[in-house]
Amino acid sequence: MPLTPKQMIKLLKKNGFEVISQNGSHVKLRQPEAGIQTIVPLHSKDLKKGLEEAILKQTGLK
Repeated sequence: MPLTPKQMIKLLKKNGFEVISQNGSHVKLRQPEAGIQTIVPLHSKDLKKGLEEAILKQTGLK
């Protein structure tokens, strides 16, 4: 089941990421200890499977 953008942001925050900025409908998060940064599109639809997996891979959660 795909995650919504809000669920993805909540998951990232739970794993040490902090919201550093938002530009329009895109939220930028960073994990200060590892220096990892990612962007999550904050739209009303669920994230597509490929984007969800790419964000998880970028952040080291998968």
